[in-house]
Amino acid sequence: MILVDRELERREAEGKPIRVAMVGAGFMGRGIALQIETATPGMKLVAIANRTLERAHEAYGLAGVTDPVEAGTADELGKALRAGRPAVTPDPLLVADAEEIDALVEVTGSVEPAARVVARAIEHGKHAILMNAELDGTVGPALKARADRRGVVYTNADGDQPGVTMNLYRFVRGIGVRPVLCGNIKGLHDPYRNPTTQQGFAERWGQNATMVTSFADGTKISFEQAVVANATGMRVARRGMHGPTVEPGTPVEEAAKLFDADELLEGPGIVDYVVGAAPGPGVFVLGTHDNPVQRHYLELYKLGEGPLYCFTTPYHLCHFEVPTTVARAVCFGDAALAPLGGIRVEVVAAAKVDLSPGDELDGPGGYLTYGLAENENDAARERLLPMGLAEGCTVRRSVEKDAVLTFEDVDVPGGRFVDGLRAEQNALFA
Repeated sequence: MILVDRELERREAEGKPIRVAMVGAGFMGRGIALQIETATPGMKLVAIANRTLERAHEAYGLAGVTDPVEAGTADELGKALRAGRPAVTPDPLLVADAEEIDALVEVTGSVEPAARVVARAIEHGKHAILMNAELDGTVGPALKARADRRGVVYTNADGDQPGVTMNLYRFVRGIGVRPVLCGNIKGLHDPYRNPTTQQGFAERWGQNATMVTSFADGTKISFEQAVVANATGMRVARRGMHGPTVEPGTPVEEAAKLFDADELLEGPGIVDYVVGAAPGPGVFVLGTHDNPVQRHYLELYKLGEGPLYCFTTPYHLCHFEVPTTVARAVCFGDAALAPLGGIRVEVVAAAKVDLSPGDELDGPGGYLTYGLAENENDAARERLLPMGLAEGCTVRRSVEKDAVLTFEDVDVPGGRFVDGLRAEQNALFA
């Protein structure tokens, strides 16, 4: 958004920067810290919360901040922030509560811990920006409803593929073309990958093997596309989406022809993906237009004869674009990506291996389950277990590999905050 740079320049000139706290100092968190502190005038990363303070110090250090205050209490954090000193803390609830912070960026990829922190930040009047499709795809509608009541913005981040897709969707819709498919481009899809198989790749890039596995086994793209569906009202055409595979380097405009135009032109549209297309890892939107004169113009402008026109964004720059999302929320009240209402597409848990009674399920990117996108009405009717609620559940009975788990297959741990949010969400959007 071109308006953002001018507003940030004004804030910088007036000495009134947006005050941001970040929860999570992993691979992506370090990039966000670097981007805010070295490339974003009018914004300051005033606090980082991370379970291990060493990682928080490392994130600040990479951004050239060498002397953050270690805060273990609310008083210590508040004193540091009022003195203009950056702070690190192991307790994310402290930054959620602190009145000296305008916006909180959640970057952990967790569900239960992140739900508590984001809800608390919203309660204390902070805009909430997520690089966490897992949380958004599980209880995003409930958190968005809380943010609306509190008068703050709840949004997923631009830079991640869902946010980039939503920018493109809004552009396409804004020029009068009706979006009928929001698509993602993947380089690999193997539902049986696990943290052991992905360890080498993770080490090469300094990433977490569990997170890398979530990308490889399809769980992450299921959450990302579910988040897009929940923000646009779209659905999936089938459980797990179509996900056609093409020869590496196939132009996405050609790969998109594998989708059935008749299927797309009816109904609210679908979310889906292709494997192997170029440019990867970009996003694309297929749209249509009813006006024959406008179709003539679109053909002249090299978008083809229709009825489907392919619009693409050839990259997503993840942490580079997060500060823009923060500024859109704080300065303009604009969410890059947020649920329209209730869940439209759910991510449900499928067995990665044969499961036995007594097995305790791990979360996204683990050894035991992978996620599949499914329309909410079908998931609810079959009582399918949401992937975002699977971690920590104990298996009651044998479940075969690739079977989708139901609530009847597991015992859900007691006392989880996220389960209360789900109940709240179900009541709001029944």
